Amino acid sequence: MRVEKPWGHEIRWALNDKYLGKILRIEPGQKLSRQYHEQKDETIYVLEGVLVLELGRKAPDQIKIVMHPGTYRRIQPGTIHRFAAPSDGCTLIEVSTPEIDDVIRLEDMYGRA
Repeated sequence: MRVEKPWGHEIRWALNDKYLGKILRIEPGQKLSRQYHEQKDETIYVLEGVLVLELGRKAPDQIKIVMHPGTYRRIQPGTIHRFAAPSDGCTLIEVSTPEIDDVIRLEDMYGRA
């Protein structure tokens, strides 16, 4: 199932009571919400483009990790994070536990609560 997002889109290719699999396409210059999950445990794998993974609330405590195709990272519940595609856009795979609506947004450039 394809779901349009203000930053691009996601394709949900697996969803059951044990896991969720998605392909995310982040368009050039776009960012997802700065967010965390109470239960959802996810791992991302970059397929193409450059992803900037921001960890933490704000500078100076924030860490930015530049990820290239073939790199991956686990994001455990409670970890504040944000995905950004600063240049040519980015495509990544996300595999997680199935809590699809477990999103606590702390900051969002599209005005979502």
